[in-house]
Amino acid sequence: MPAKSSTIVTGLTAAALVVIGLLGYQASAAASGPLAPVRGDAKAAAHQPAADDQHDKKDKPPAPAPVPEQSGTGKRVVYALGAKRVWLVGADGTAQRTFTVAPSAVSPTPGTYPVTSRSVSVTGSDGVAIEHVVRFAAVNGVVIGFSAAVDGSTPAATGPNAKKTGGIRESREDGAALWDFALRGVQVVVVP
Repeated sequence: MPAKSSTIVTGLTAAALVVIGLLGYQASAAASGPLAPVRGDAKAAAHQPAADDQHDKKDKPPAPAPVPEQSGTGKRVVYALGAKRVWLVGADGTAQRTFTVAPSAVSPTPGTYPVTSRSVSVTGSDGVAIEHVVRFAAVNGVVIGFSAAVDGSTPAATGPNAKKTGGIRESREDGAALWDFALRGVQVVVVP
């Protein structure tokens, strides 16, 4: 019996060490750079390089694309067909968020449309499970709206044989932001 209990203890100890090692590895992999000095540690702070010193100016991300001119005023969603980009613009005219989208096979004509309906989750006309659907227009019987594919996919390539769908796809994160912003009646301004 004593040999069995020591084997069990040895096995449990080995398993615990493996788990601790794995957690330590995950924590080190998740760290995004040197830790900031503890508050009040001025000496350590003096030896930390400034954030601007650590990266060249060319490493900084580009400034967000400006809201297109002639896109209206007030709270609105702006969709630029050519840029394949959406802006969520607050009442003060400032872009709260901007992101790229995968355009639909059928595009709305430039103009201003109200959000007409919304669905938390449905199956898209291309058979893909989608969420955060915000509809605002229709072209020849094809309903146009923003959505995010649950599996993260984008629409199939467009072309003469492509299915005529109106889903403008965005990432799930961007879809959630647009869902929260574009309540029924909010204006969607489509620009070239």
